[in-house]
Amino acid sequence: MLMNNHLTSEAIQSIIHSGEGYNAEFKVRVPNKLKELSEEICAFANAAGGVLLIGVDDENKICGAKIDNARRSSIQNALNEINPHIPTQLYSVEIEGKTVWVIEVDSGTQKPYALSGAIYVRQGPNTQKLTTVEQMRDFFQQSNRIYFDEAPCSEFDPQKDIDENWFEAFRTESGLSKTISQEQILYNLKLFLDDGSFKKGGVLFFGTAPERFIETAEVRCLAFEGTNKTQIIDDKSFGGPLLKQYEHAMQWLKSKLNIRYEIEGGGPRKEIWEIPETALKEALINALCHRDYYDKGARITVELFKDRIEITNPGGLTSAISPEDFGTKSHSRNPLVFGLFVRIRMVEQVGSGIGRIKDQMKAAKLPAPQFKTEGMFTVILQRFGKSSGKSSGKSSGKSSSDSWAAVKQLLIEKATSKIGKSSFKILEMVYYNQYITIPEMAKKLNITERGVEKNIQKLKEQNLLVRMEGERSGYWKLIIHNS
Repeated sequence: MLMNNHLTSEAIQSIIHSGEGYNAEFKVRVPNKLKELSEEICAFANAAGGVLLIGVDDENKICGAKIDNARRSSIQNALNEINPHIPTQLYSVEIEGKTVWVIEVDSGTQKPYALSGAIYVRQGPNTQKLTTVEQMRDFFQQSNRIYFDEAPCSEFDPQKDIDENWFEAFRTESGLSKTISQEQILYNLKLFLDDGSFKKGGVLFFGTAPERFIETAEVRCLAFEGTNKTQIIDDKSFGGPLLKQYEHAMQWLKSKLNIRYEIEGGGPRKEIWEIPETALKEALINALCHRDYYDKGARITVELFKDRIEITNPGGLTSAISPEDFGTKSHSRNPLVFGLFVRIRMVEQVGSGIGRIKDQMKAAKLPAPQFKTEGMFTVILQRFGKSSGKSSGKSSGKSSSDSWAAVKQLLIEKATSKIGKSSFKILEMVYYNQYITIPEMAKKLNITERGVEKNIQKLKEQNLLVRMEGERSGYWKLIIHNS
């Protein structure tokens, strides 16, 4: 139920600092077509509710706006055209000597709400008009069971269960002021329900261990020996806030894939993944944003085979997206979560992720990605082209071998004594994959782990190789130039 208390000027300022998003929309002035306001309010009511501010521009600058009684009456009449009727509040707040007009609306209890026979919904930071039968059918299905990320998680205590370090990182990434309290930001992001309980979307995004409250809120990473699922050689599950799940899964992939480096003109080396990093990022973020969290029988999985990677999430293509529109339009099962990813720029443009995956694979001269959309949504990325015949991590044309040859020569010039064959192979393996492990080196060299360790020690003594300890795991670093 809509509260009678108006938002204070401090609360409005914190919303402005937070910027536009899933539950906030700014207008620099009253639009000529008042229907534009009604569309936004209708969309908020069909989602989690929201606040529309008039007198604030897209750069979060307070410009102020004048609305006389006649115009105010016209706005209220336009809002009254939404069916069924939505209780709204329209009032003004003085901020920095300027007048900002506020329209508040709660998440509606009688969804769907329509305007001139059309349904509008909030998708991330945008308002979307549902125009097809499929889109409307999907909306009705979601409305009947409530979007998962809008449902309450009564056991979650924000004061104890939020990952404080990540929240502060989010604050920085989103450009939010340090002066705004955590509670106020969570309120601005519409992460609380009217009864004070925290929404599951907030649990997933900010919780230290959301898997404690939502059992399948994990990413499971599996590596297989060959091209089928006969023999598992690594199996790890990653929980924590959704962004941490993404980071851990990407780190796991980086430790398994071939990575090469290109050095141009003595500048910083460029990391080249055998499968484009951006393609993997898009596939993982897509899975985290759009998975069906109501499905309690499956997790997001990242499966690494000798010839490909498969990233799968529960929930196929939503009925709101037709096969013809796949890759150009987006409809998230979890619009609250999607909107939070937008705020940290992990999602660049609605509906563009699939296109970027295709473009990245094409640019890397790899086979086109495959998409399976029935029941489960799976992205299949081939590890190498048909012509190469093996997963070497090297590409044709201006290949990594040119770069390795240059690095090899620098290492020879720097060496204080002769570098043995096994030691050189270790340096080359580190060049292509700085996260390679000693057991993996031993297997590729067909020598014992102790033998690898002895070679590494010699390389360290010659100041050619060093072991670096990262924030989450260690890695190797070649020392090419004398310090």
